[in-house]
Amino acid sequence: MATLLIVHHTPSPNCQALFEAVVAGATTDDIEGVRVVRRSALSATASDVLAADGYLLGTPANLGYMSGALKHFFDQVYYPCLDETRGRPFGYYVHGGNDVTGAVRGIESITTGLGWRRTADAVTVTGEPAKSDTEACWELGATVAAGLME
Repeated sequence: MATLLIVHHTPSPNCQALFEAVVAGATTDDIEGVRVVRRSALSATASDVLAADGYLLGTPANLGYMSGALKHFFDQVYYPCLDETRGRPFGYYVHGGNDVTGAVRGIESITTGLGWRRTADAVTVTGEPAKSDTEACWELGATVAAGLME
């Protein structure tokens, strides 16, 4: 059975709504043979990353960058996972008050260095999430999870 690891930092109701939509999409009844593991960015480990077949990342944009929690996650797992996880699929979502550009740039840069392969368009949301934003997050979760089905 394939494993999808969702690593998230969810400090606000807006981030929570996006996270819940991603999880709902990844765990829909249409997805078979994929185990979904959820870890907060501050508790996810290199072992979690090595044990997973694909990844979904979620973060707020704080002070023009990804959250310190997600950055901490990357700092902890980068070198231990660098060679073993090349080519693995991932997707991500970012929520910001008014700008997510720096967070997107940071995630893209780090995942490129890791050699991960983005398999779905990123979902970027500013302000309060609209229904279309939560639907896009549902689709993100479903798409990345479906890509891991055997």
